[in-house]
Amino acid sequence: MTKTLQYLKLDTFKNEPNTDFSLDGEVKALKEAISAARGNLGKEYPVIIGGEKIYTEDKITSINPGKNEEIVGTMSKIDREMAEKALHTATETFETWKLVKPEKRASYLFKIADLMRERRHELSAILIIEAGKNYEEADGEVSEAIDFLDFYARSMIQLNEDTHYLKSLPDERNKLTYIPLGVGFIVPPWNFPLAICVGLTASAVVTGNTTLVKPASLTPVIAYKFVELAEEAGLPSGVINFIPGDSSVMGDFITGHPLTRFISFTGSKDVGLHINELAG
Repeated sequence: MTKTLQYLKLDTFKNEPNTDFSLDGEVKALKEAISAARGNLGKEYPVIIGGEKIYTEDKITSINPGKNEEIVGTMSKIDREMAEKALHTATETFETWKLVKPEKRASYLFKIADLMRERRHELSAILIIEAGKNYEEADGEVSEAIDFLDFYARSMIQLNEDTHYLKSLPDERNKLTYIPLGVGFIVPPWNFPLAICVGLTASAVVTGNTTLVKPASLTPVIAYKFVELAEEAGLPSGVINFIPGDSSVMGDFITGHPLTRFISFTGSKDVGLHINELAG
């Protein structure tokens, strides 16, 4: 029996346990991961559209908030033309992704969750350096990201089975089922840059939608690492399109675009109301 099928046979969801830093070796392992992460400081990261990695001259510079001289990485930024390309790529991918069986879509989330378990300290190290989190906060956020993946994967299986049979006339059988919407614009915040990014994206993807993920400009590297894990898990190209950039350049453009079917946003009330107005 595969690991994915074992997950599907679990009766109840269980929260991912946090690392017990009182155990011998755990603090040492995280310190080693932090040291390894510092070996990648200043690395350049691309935009990803339909699996294509695109490096641009215009960059976002991610800085360690506790050490301003420490550049975590430089992230390529999209422009209006690339945003249009990402929207059309996601729209085209949606036509095939929406037909993938829910169990298969859920299996990708389970695989990503397993990869996160294997690389828990690596992800925590980036959160510590890029978001200024302490050991417990960073580790807890990785657990939360894993929880989102496991919970939404299970929920998709249940949702697919939760059909509603409606009152029917003789010789009729009426049934209500859920269908995907289309392209979603995912806009996570800087303060939980892994967990909320994973939660907003995974819930959209597992329900059959394709996504444009715009990470917070203060913390784009950890979001890239999630997208990288999704790629490693075998998620088809174009399901998650990674589009760092300035909200003033492409945020309103994507929000108001006719190909954008929904926006998943976590942030301020003012920006949320602005998004609601544009989307409406």
